[in-house]
Amino acid sequence: MRIGELARKAGVDVQTVRFYEREGLLDAPARTGSGYRAYGEEDLERLHFVRHCRSLDMPLAEIRRLIELSRERTVSCDEVNTLVRTHLARVQAKRRSLEELEQQLAALNAQCESGHRVADCGILEELIQAAHGEACACHPTS
Repeated sequence: MRIGELARKAGVDVQTVRFYEREGLLDAPARTGSGYRAYGEEDLERLHFVRHCRSLDMPLAEIRRLIELSRERTVSCDEVNTLVRTHLARVQAKRRSLEELEQQLAALNAQCESGHRVADCGILEELIQAAHGEACACHPTS
């Protein structure tokens, strides 16, 4: 199949396929006599694998390593487990950070009631104070 068909079947843009090739996530395809890229089902499977890993927010370097490890069928899967544990720790840290952000935004939202003029907006006042390095109700200092 040609690159357009591969991209369509995988639900990505042609540029995404080319990008993944440049990044080493997809092998360089065979070429037809007229120079067109020629892909097979294994390329489609790989592209689905990469897309799934990206949906899990895995960095490209980790996906590349997982692909390398998948080719080494007889080695221990300890490195795969380590990669997943490391990624899980990043996701957990990101979740905590998002929860803190949610609390800050909720505190900002509580600063303002509808019906006020922009000049009296508690949200804008808090944001301006925070931008000047002053403590605000949304991020109190201890």
